[in-house]
Amino acid sequence: MPSRVLPGSGVEAESVTAIIVTHEHSDHVGGVAAFAARYGTAVWLTFGTLATVAERFAELPRVYGFDSHDRFAIDDIEVRPFPVPHDAREPVQFVCSDGRWRIGVLTDLGVSTAHVEASLSGCDALVLECNHDVDMLANGDYPYPLKQRIAGKQGHLDNAAAAALLATSGQLAAQASVRRAFVASTTTRPDLARAALAGALNCAPDWIGIADQHEGFAWREFVC
Repeated sequence: MPSRVLPGSGVEAESVTAIIVTHEHSDHVGGVAAFAARYGTAVWLTFGTLATVAERFAELPRVYGFDSHDRFAIDDIEVRPFPVPHDAREPVQFVCSDGRWRIGVLTDLGVSTAHVEASLSGCDALVLECNHDVDMLANGDYPYPLKQRIAGKQGHLDNAAAAALLATSGQLAAQASVRRAFVASTTTRPDLARAALAGALNCAPDWIGIADQHEGFAWREFVC
């Protein structure tokens, strides 16, 4: 089988140790089973997510369920899931650590909670969804029910809400503990999302990285 390098990362697909899934919506789980079957990759999902998509993962040899509050380890990486309000069966997001660095991943939630903010405290980097600009969504072409879902409490964060979460998550901004932040899965103008997060951290807009939907983002190095 020829080697395949994953776009934007320089990582060979065969070297991927595991895939951790946030929830069962098709844009998050759609290609997971096929990838895992082809490359023998382990897959981790919450028990709620697994119950929803069990049939498509039934033939895979390494599928692991976990509770949304229980941490687990993948090799030398500790994974700490935490539940989020989103319209799925048991949706989670993650903080991952190698014992030295902590990176938070937060996409697909309608509103922040105290538990979400506490879970992100002390992160060195954060991938944060800025899904939409409120005015652009309201005046855009989406059907009204879809607009309601996106803007609802189990939908997605708008730019301002994401910035407010960043500014208050365990006083991340006040402690200047976030060394790098990235905008993920944005359906708004990237410059608006970047400006919102830069305002929350009181930093230059170009300090905020953009995670392109198709290419992701390049590797980043942190300096002590």
